[in-house]
Amino acid sequence: MELRSSRLRSPRELRSWHGSDRPSAGGGADALQSRHILGMRVDATSYGDAADRIVEWARRRESRYVCVASVNNVMHSHNAETFRHLMNTADLVTPDGMPLVWGLRVLGLRAASRVRGTNLMEALCDRASDEGLSVGFYGGTPEALDELLEATHRRWPHLRVGFAWSPPFRPLSEEEDKSVISKLASSDVAVVFVGLSTPKQDDWMACHRGRVPAVMVGVGAAFDFLSGRKKQAPLWMQRAGIEWLFRLLSEPRRLWRRYLSQNPRFVLLFGMQLLTTLTWDRQHPTAVEEIE
Repeated sequence: MELRSSRLRSPRELRSWHGSDRPSAGGGADALQSRHILGMRVDATSYGDAADRIVEWARRRESRYVCVASVNNVMHSHNAETFRHLMNTADLVTPDGMPLVWGLRVLGLRAASRVRGTNLMEALCDRASDEGLSVGFYGGTPEALDELLEATHRRWPHLRVGFAWSPPFRPLSEEEDKSVISKLASSDVAVVFVGLSTPKQDDWMACHRGRVPAVMVGVGAAFDFLSGRKKQAPLWMQRAGIEWLFRLLSEPRRLWRRYLSQNPRFVLLFGMQLLTTLTWDRQHPTAVEEIE
């Protein structure tokens, strides 16, 4: 369903936008179903599906970007139209946080599952190592990047790494940015893992689509997790949707504002979205049947 008409759309239509217009990986890849959570698109993908799409794009050296989304992304999108636009025009938006998985399920995609950035990066390194695809790393501190490179070499000894750079904690100059683009363009890097955190990594990827001939995948804290610099939450906490609590307790000074201000607002606003949707459904039962 394509939302190009200027007429007012129902909440059910907005949440049901999916499929035929979503970019596919080619070669028979199925179209993706999506839902909008507080106006931001989230795709109902899986580790296998996401990896297949990214690897197919990477084989063709297509310039695309993949956002791994959490409540943080949704709230930034809710607060800023420009950020919402870059999220909604990404080539793939995976549900990294369990609240987004639950949101997709409540909005009708019962089989929705989590696609966490760290695990997706692992799956892509597996595939890249097996298929001989070159990868790159952009982000982190110099020390963290060195540790990541050592950790990835130990785990994937045959993984080809064609680029690795720790950018300064400031906007790049025009010359620096051109240098990054030139190095990536002249390399055989097919997948670039971007570890700058949201919203920086999403902004960077969106600005470089069409300029970097590779698939850019924003993986957030995955650099620190895979290098061993930071501990990951126990699996039971991840499955229960309280990984945020583990991270908050691990880094309270850095994360308290994000989690304690954003999470309650997300629950309230998404509850209002569901209420609006249910109210519209009850008032327009015939239209709901036609849409479904």
